[in-house]
Amino acid sequence: MGLEFIKPDINFNFLGYRKYAYILSALLVLAGVVSLVTKGGPRYGVDFAGGMTIQLKFTKHVTPDDIKKPLDAAGLPHLTVQRLGQDKDNSFLISASEKGEPLEQVRVKVDQALKAELGEGAFEVQRLEVVGPKVGADLRAGALNAIFYAVLIIAIYISGRFEQRWLAAGAMAGGLAVGIWALRELGASTGWLIVGAILITLVLCWVLKLKFALGALVADIHDIMLTIGFFSLFNLEFDLTVVAALLTILGYSLNDTIIVYDRIRERLHHAKDEPLEKVINTAVNQTLSRTLLTSLITLFTVTALYIFGGSALKDFALAMIIGVVTGTYSSVFVASPILVDMGSGLDSLSQDDAQAVQGGKA
Repeated sequence: MGLEFIKPDINFNFLGYRKYAYILSALLVLAGVVSLVTKGGPRYGVDFAGGMTIQLKFTKHVTPDDIKKPLDAAGLPHLTVQRLGQDKDNSFLISASEKGEPLEQVRVKVDQALKAELGEGAFEVQRLEVVGPKVGADLRAGALNAIFYAVLIIAIYISGRFEQRWLAAGAMAGGLAVGIWALRELGASTGWLIVGAILITLVLCWVLKLKFALGALVADIHDIMLTIGFFSLFNLEFDLTVVAALLTILGYSLNDTIIVYDRIRERLHHAKDEPLEKVINTAVNQTLSRTLLTSLITLFTVTALYIFGGSALKDFALAMIIGVVTGTYSSVFVASPILVDMGSGLDSLSQDDAQAVQGGKA
């Protein structure tokens, strides 16, 4: 017998609250978008903005404020000081963004300012990394491309996996290729190119009636936007570790959605006489225990990572915490309700389709 976190006969009317969920999601996403627009984008870390990272080990106990005070006086741009390991290690990571000043000159400023405040021989440089603005821009473009192609592959996979419409999925990919070509011809920047490509993908899913793909895509984009918006609202640094977390969130949210979608397909086949909304709501209730158990275990793990994992992993763990919460929420209140609101044709699934889906699980 499997572990049951929720009573098996629960019948909460999740879909009855879907309009409120849509409004809440829209407001949260809008808040993030407004923050991004007013701030000119996320607060990029050294990985994306270009700059310098120095790892220092001190011979005596110092605090981040002891380091930050003389470096602030030196006028270093976008300075951050993070402790590495435990207090007794006396190791710190210092980052300064590129802002028109030669990076070698920035490194000299750090050295001179700390020696003047703490004395000669008070520290040793253990690591020095420099990222130029061109490399930072390339990394930014690569990160956007990684997120976009992950979303596209998800759309194609869901279309074939749940609707057995590989031809329509291919047509969507072809239409997207034409759209990307047109945007490039118009001279769109990488950022706008990715935004435009995702919008084209959503429109094509709507036009081709790829309902499961549309629901999964909207849920995934919802989770990504909420995470990025949170980082923007609280002025947190956005770097490669956060991008790694976003890609992990995409996979986690998709897994959560697939669990619910599997049960919806089964219910559509075995309860053909029931109203569509009841079929989907029952499926959501039946998978609720598994969804919550998986989410809570993952949430406990990433929370422990956030608390005990050190400053280098804090942003990754925080992004994962947000993604796990929003991914669970979106599977229930975004991905599934979209099937109801786009439901025409869902109840016409044939027995062959259902058998094909069952075979896909094996």
